[in-house]
Amino acid sequence: MAEVIPFRGILYNPRKVDAGSVVAPPYDIITPEMREALYQRSPYNVVRIDAGAELEGDTPQDNRYTRAREALLQWLQEGVLQRAPEPAFYAYQVRYRHEGSEKLLQGFFALVRLEPLGAGRIHPHECTHSKARQDRLRLLQALRLNTSPIYAIYESPQRLASQAIARAIEGAPPFMEAQDAQGATHRLWVVSSPEALRAVKEDLEDKDIFIADGHHRYETALQAQQFMHREGHGHGPFDYVLMFLANTADGGITILPTHRVLRGLSAPLLQSAERHFQLKRQQGLEALLKAIKGKAGHLGLYCPEGYFALAHRGQDGLSHVPQALRGLDVVLLQELLVKGLAPKELAYEMSPARAEAMVRSQGWEAAFFLNPTRVEDVKKVALAGERMPPKSTYFYPKLLTGFVMGEPWNLEQENLNAIRRVS
Repeated sequence: MAEVIPFRGILYNPRKVDAGSVVAPPYDIITPEMREALYQRSPYNVVRIDAGAELEGDTPQDNRYTRAREALLQWLQEGVLQRAPEPAFYAYQVRYRHEGSEKLLQGFFALVRLEPLGAGRIHPHECTHSKARQDRLRLLQALRLNTSPIYAIYESPQRLASQAIARAIEGAPPFMEAQDAQGATHRLWVVSSPEALRAVKEDLEDKDIFIADGHHRYETALQAQQFMHREGHGHGPFDYVLMFLANTADGGITILPTHRVLRGLSAPLLQSAERHFQLKRQQGLEALLKAIKGKAGHLGLYCPEGYFALAHRGQDGLSHVPQALRGLDVVLLQELLVKGLAPKELAYEMSPARAEAMVRSQGWEAAFFLNPTRVEDVKKVALAGERMPPKSTYFYPKLLTGFVMGEPWNLEQENLNAIRRVS
């Protein structure tokens, strides 16, 4: 049974700061240029805590993690950040546009009890990198607080939680509201009504939870929990992790593809592709993307020889691949092409036009274009206990960091005293 509980989150004080100036994109998409712009936007921008800059001369005593902790404590003492007065869920909506249509992503923030991945009700679907896990672990050890949420999905056709939360926020102004760089509007409400709290518990207690975005954060939270237990600490907030939970039955969930760009190939490109795919030449990028759109087993390729739509010939070459993964385009690309081509460099790119430009003018040798992975495939792979290659899914839009942070588990009394209540 997944244990989903309300919590006393750490929130920005809207009387002291403007929401748009203090929230930030997720840490893993922040470039140095974006970080500097966020630094300039506000001295209280959450990026200073969640993804601060490394500085020349950093030491074990003074570094991005110690500076993050100092900023957190200072903002709590100043009342810029405050703690909610009672346990709550936090309704979150993102109104955005995709392919010319307006969509609404909705869900809620909660604490979810940690459990080993795949051993219970919480399931991963992607592989992770150790470097990212190490960064998140050091930050969590410094702050003892979840700053950015895991994005997770569940399926509840009855929509008990969704409907109860919708009733709780109907007609109420949001606690915070901000726009992201793509023009999407993000809104947050504090939901503490007994009806909503009961409905969420009842609705989620028998549901599987699938990690959409945030595998590194979840694995880091498990490591931190194990450390706390080894140190002799009993049950505490470190047994839970901050999650945004979206019901697939509500709609509004969008997955985008992440394309691959390669150079330093160790095998002939077109010859390798023809072993497993039928190649059909296309006239330009727009025609190529149209030719593969929505077609399972189809990939796009741009290289100096031109644009090609690739149609998989069948199951050859995949006998070593688990059954749950065999039908995924991203697995076809990885197993039948990327591994054999053995590139010296592999880049991930969201924009087809930028991927094309990397080949056209920046010395890369091939750009492969993918269709988005389906939500149904995410659940199928996760329930089978398998993992897709990294960057198989890009859940869009990205959640903004800073709308709510998790339950603090600072153990030092002076840190607990620094946490003020929301008045």
